Amino acid sequence: MDYNRLVSVTGLGGLYELMSSKADGGVVKSLEDKTTKFVSTRLHNFSHLESIEIFTVKDNVNLVEIFTAMQTSTENLPDAKTDTKSIKAYFEKVYPDMDFERVYNSDMKKMVRWFDLLKTNNVEIKLSENHEQDGAAHEAVTPKVKTTETKQASVKAAPPKKINSPRKMA
Repeated sequence: MDYNRLVSVTGLGGLYELMSSKADGGVVKSLEDKTTKFVSTRLHNFSHLESIEIFTVKDNVNLVEIFTAMQTSTENLPDAKTDTKSIKAYFEKVYPDMDFERVYNSDMKKMVRWFDLLKTNNVEIKLSENHEQDGAAHEAVTPKVKTTETKQASVKAAPPKKINSPRKMA
């Protein structure tokens, strides 16, 4: 099972492997109970784990970086059902740069549950090569803007739009 195929589905707890997708939804397999089901995009949204970023006091970081810190930490993983103070204390030790004012307690609990699921299912936590290349290409293509040389753009008013009114019959 590849990390890049894992998704979170709104309204459904846990993590899912995206087996196949269609225009109106996708077939997912639960990491918890291994059941497979179709999930409609009319009712649910999919979030790929590779695309989730976490607020920090510096730049936002990908969820993989948090999971890697959790994996290398010597701290015991708290139970996701415990109080929020112990989970927050855990993340203060494991990843102190996290912005605890903007990362909700429920998100920290979710990260603990997800990390436990990933460990249980022996998922290798790493970004796919395509995701890493997209990020590097984006950085290389993004032009650097000089703040000392600013140009003022002339703003033109848009021409008024014509409104089609129904024709009157005589």
